[in-house]
Amino acid sequence: MKKTTCIFFSFLLIPAFAAERKFDPLPIAVTGNAVASEKVGKTNYVFSFMGIGQKQTWDAVTNQAFSLDTDTGKWTELKPVPGPAGRVDAAAIGAREAVYLLGGFTVAGQGEQTSVRSMEMFLPGRGIWYRAQDMPVPLDNMVIAVYRDRYIYTIGGRSQGNPMQTVQVYDAESDKWSEATPLAGPGVFGQAGGLVDDTIIYIDGAQVNRAGNRRYTVATESWMGKIDHKNPAKIQWSKISPHPGSAHYQIAAVASEHDHRIYFSGGSEQLFNRAGTTYDGTPASVSPVTFAFDLKSGKWETLSEQTPEPTLGNRALLVTSQGLLRIGGIDSGGKVTANVITIPRK
Repeated sequence: MKKTTCIFFSFLLIPAFAAERKFDPLPIAVTGNAVASEKVGKTNYVFSFMGIGQKQTWDAVTNQAFSLDTDTGKWTELKPVPGPAGRVDAAAIGAREAVYLLGGFTVAGQGEQTSVRSMEMFLPGRGIWYRAQDMPVPLDNMVIAVYRDRYIYTIGGRSQGNPMQTVQVYDAESDKWSEATPLAGPGVFGQAGGLVDDTIIYIDGAQVNRAGNRRYTVATESWMGKIDHKNPAKIQWSKISPHPGSAHYQIAAVASEHDHRIYFSGGSEQLFNRAGTTYDGTPASVSPVTFAFDLKSGKWETLSEQTPEPTLGNRALLVTSQGLLRIGGIDSGGKVTANVITIPRK
């Protein structure tokens, strides 16, 4: 790694705008993009990295990167993500004027998908990319989180088609990866979740199908992980009550330290591929439900049963002072969109 920095889990409060009017659409329509937010100087920026366009072929995958100035509502194209190919379903998180980008999968000419282990760090104040230490296990479709300004966790995910129980933790001070306590439930990918204080919440996803002729089936369990204060690699997992709504796969999520909640929106009851299509070849239904887990009360809350313009393929939201920011995705008509939408939190 060329540069190491300490990390803190930062969910920035972006200045209030009516998103569909103030924020311009993303310059390209994309789904499976990785998003994050970070403050540079006095300005809050939102970032979108990579993803795949409407054609859903190998040449529709992009390594383009964009930043949104939340003061002006305008997007700027950045230097592309390093590497010979773009990726789909990577994950990103912002910390101390840097943004970390992990994993995802590449798409070959015949449509084959390959999970990658790379981890990049982007310094938006300088417009520079650095290669960080690769993940030991290549992943896509995982949950990521940061703890104590120092440790980045990958939680579950898919590795070369296999749902994983693995939890990896990266120590930014030593520039090393290690294994943390694995998931107590089945290996999953396309699950949703986040971390607030010392508590991880994740829900659902896809797991190995032990019966029938399909490789995967939906996972329907909700889990809590408590990180040991003395040993960040030790996590105590326990089941929690089922969440509101009927979606199970690729629900978009974000954790908010400001109000001690983890927010969830969109996704589908059905498993679907990168084009938003089910095993039966039909468009997956999009859930309009937005809900949250309140870490203080330990209870689920339904925020909206009719969220405007729900989408698939986002996997991550961003917390703003006016609501939850959602960028791109696949709309209910099966079209890849460039829209930037704000979802009310109350």
